[in-house]
Amino acid sequence: MRRPGPELAQGIVTHMERTPVDPVLAARQYTIYQEAVASAGWRVHEVETAPALPDSVFVEDPVVVCEDLAILARPGADTRRGEVDGVEASVRLLGLRVARIEAPGTLDGGDVLQVGSTVYVGVGGRTDADGAAQLEQLVKPLGREVVRVELGRALHLKSAVTALPDGSLIGLSELVDADALPPVRRPPEERGAHVLPLGGRDVLVSAAAHETVHELAAEGWRVLPVDISEFEKLEACVTCLSVLIPDRAR
Repeated sequence: MRRPGPELAQGIVTHMERTPVDPVLAARQYTIYQEAVASAGWRVHEVETAPALPDSVFVEDPVVVCEDLAILARPGADTRRGEVDGVEASVRLLGLRVARIEAPGTLDGGDVLQVGSTVYVGVGGRTDADGAAQLEQLVKPLGREVVRVELGRALHLKSAVTALPDGSLIGLSELVDADALPPVRRPPEERGAHVLPLGGRDVLVSAAAHETVHELAAEGWRVLPVDISEFEKLEACVTCLSVLIPDRAR
């Protein structure tokens, strides 16, 4: 994870109108999110803060981790490319192998949804065909199959679709090329499209997705609702604020 900086309110907004962001509340929400992740058994490693990079808290985008391989992304937004160096230092410290997406290809980690041995890659927004092809070459030796998913009105693939711990998909299929995906379960509200599996039956969900929280809990999932309202104002969701690295990868 990476703590939000003082310029958070200047983060990029693409598909929604900009609204005021409270950096003090955001810092508090970040801490609560971190505590929720830790409560599910994860040890949190923090990347060095980057005060001059407003979007750096969204640590999911600069790196994709597959087994023991950390793939450093090449973000589609020029202003976010400075985030990669700090993330690289951290994944090297954690003992991961490192590869990178090379120019001119672009790839954002938020466009990469890993479900078992399948890696869905959103293409057409921040990630281009070259970036997706480079990712495919890097994960193929690990036994992964890459499936490209054309994006519609979605910032990233995981802005529209995420996966529950059992591998089933949940989200807003109308925002992407649904024909490239297995059946996608529609949540009761938009915020419910975003879940972060934390192992076992634990799932992190936005506290704003009240009906989804109740629905998933009724199905036997251990739901950890977290308020991330200040980050949602910048088109972020629960997956954006962390990168999970299982112990067996290190």
